[in-house]
Amino acid sequence: MTMSRRTFVQAAAAGAAAASILPPAAFGQSAAPLTRPIPSSGERIPAVGLGSWITFNVGNDPVRRDECADVIDAFFQAGGRMIDSSPMYGSSQPVIGYGLEKLGGQGKVFSADKVWTSSASDGLKQIERSRGYWGVERFDLVQVHNLVSWEAHLQTLFEMKASGQVRYVGITTSHGRRHDLFERIMRAHPLDFVQFTYNVVDREAENRLLPLAAERGIAVIVNRPFRRGALTQRLEREPLPAWAQVIGAGSWAQLVLKFILSHPAVTVAIPATTRVDHVRENVAAASGVFPDAKMRERMASYVHDL
Repeated sequence: MTMSRRTFVQAAAAGAAAASILPPAAFGQSAAPLTRPIPSSGERIPAVGLGSWITFNVGNDPVRRDECADVIDAFFQAGGRMIDSSPMYGSSQPVIGYGLEKLGGQGKVFSADKVWTSSASDGLKQIERSRGYWGVERFDLVQVHNLVSWEAHLQTLFEMKASGQVRYVGITTSHGRRHDLFERIMRAHPLDFVQFTYNVVDREAENRLLPLAAERGIAVIVNRPFRRGALTQRLEREPLPAWAQVIGAGSWAQLVLKFILSHPAVTVAIPATTRVDHVRENVAAASGVFPDAKMRERMASYVHDL
């Protein structure tokens, strides 16, 4: 029988042997999500965050804004903290700000945003405008989005960090682009975070970026874990393998997230969603058992062959 993203493992069917390895969430119990340390500080953050590209770009529609606030609320209730956005993401920033204000969530969020302008002189103004949209006292993390004018913006961000205006500094890329330049920047600058694409089919980062992040003590944020939904939509047409219960994965989304989070260099994955049930499911993937190296290869081979 084909198992969809919304189908979870039933504990009674697992038997006594599986009961010893399935996470508490599989039995309807709450489980604290996995946290990972930020290497530059030691601060721990939950390993599943919340992206906002496309999903929170809902303009001024009051119904859809409230739906986004419900997703943020469920995310916090499940134990999540990091929400990631960008000036590139349309109305996502003010929609996040609306949700945080409605929920009184400014003290709960780990705010991760980006500077995205080709004008070096506009960087500070854009960051301040973004902060106003969020309604936070300061951003926890500001990243140079897709390396646009990265030299000037990194200088600005390091100065902001030194003065206490931002806590962490990072850079981003996606779709496997510009890894050579990305690697050079990682080697040359004291970054706190890097963000790039990584999942069970997009594994180029395993060759250089993930090992380098571990070597340099840089936290890793993984974007596009589901390829904007295309990966899970394709996999939902296939049966979830029986061995998924060994790592407590009750859906394809959880299997993909557990693959990502099982890499020791990964700090946070940031799937985006418009649905409360999906955000709960995503955060729940950061609990229980995780695959070892042998299981990771089995997972990748299985998905590759589908």
